[in-house]
Amino acid sequence: MEPSISATLRDQTLSLLASGTVTSRADLIEALQVAPSTVTSVVRRLLEEGVILEEGVGRSTGGRRPRILRLRETKGILAVAELGGRHARVGLCAPDGALRTTEEVAIDIAAGPTEVFEVVGATVERLQAAAPGQELLGVGVALPGPVEFPGGRLIGPARMPGWSGVDARARLAERFPVPVVVDNDAKAAAIGEYVTRRNEFGDMIYVKAGTGIGACLVSGGQIYRGGRGLSGDVTHVRVADSGERECSCGSRGCLETVASGAALARQLTEQGSPATTIREIVAAVSDADPTVVTMVRHAGRLLGVALSGLVNFLNPDAVVIGGALSSLDVYVAATRGMLYERCLPSMTQSLTIEASVAGPDAALVGLGHLLRTTTDVRPS
Repeated sequence: MEPSISATLRDQTLSLLASGTVTSRADLIEALQVAPSTVTSVVRRLLEEGVILEEGVGRSTGGRRPRILRLRETKGILAVAELGGRHARVGLCAPDGALRTTEEVAIDIAAGPTEVFEVVGATVERLQAAAPGQELLGVGVALPGPVEFPGGRLIGPARMPGWSGVDARARLAERFPVPVVVDNDAKAAAIGEYVTRRNEFGDMIYVKAGTGIGACLVSGGQIYRGGRGLSGDVTHVRVADSGERECSCGSRGCLETVASGAALARQLTEQGSPATTIREIVAAVSDADPTVVTMVRHAGRLLGVALSGLVNFLNPDAVVIGGALSSLDVYVAATRGMLYERCLPSMTQSLTIEASVAGPDAALVGLGHLLRTTTDVRPS
């Protein structure tokens, strides 16, 4: 096999084993839709690497009882962190990717990578100190901007001044001599959502609606990344009824200017509302503040406008909305209503449109899964 094909099959095989979707070579042949000889080659390589184990026998379906395949259990911890504009969510995962503990710390993304990574690094070390005897096996970080994957370099992040071109993976590797993965926050969250739902949907559009808006397509259990790994940029899709506001990207009329948490905060400030942060907006909606509810509903509808073309084009099984704004039922309902209004009936007939079940930990869960399935996290 060619190296690129082998790498893809390796990733897919480990993902399937990690999720429990498959447990044997026969399962892999059916799930991957490849020749038995190809599966045999991939499994042999993973056994030689010590990443998976073969043990016991499963139930026979008419022929020889299959040997059971599973990921090798290891001791230690994985450190994961999702960075936002003002806060970072940092956690520790078990080697199987299960999230154990989380902590939120204040950061200022505009302070630049050196200062931000110092805060995140110190937090990781503090959490690790609280888990004595647990070797650090890997580090994963999700960033709120376009990230080349797996290289880990940021490409023109509009809301991250001083970060463009930064090789985040290399900087983190200087501090932590373990495998490091760096990904976009929406993509990491999409992975976490998919894993949490245990492959509930074949094709899923995941939208992270928080201070900004990001999105990702998961198809057949795999993230669609595009040519440079920069796919999913819906935040700068031009939408009608945007008021032609100037966006952080330098253009006008982008979705971010009307449907994001930052846009809602700005609009409410202009209206003289005391609700000027996402937490205050959530509280105001809970209190049925009419001004806030009306603006949140309008923002949700505009998100639906932007997504309608994608739904018609991609015909996904589900649209899942995550991020801080997903906790607002009125926002999700408005998006759902606009999708039903704008999309072809054949596209929405069996379409699931709902809020995330992974919640605020989605990106951390996704990073744990990425580390587990794309890097060697065996103890040294």
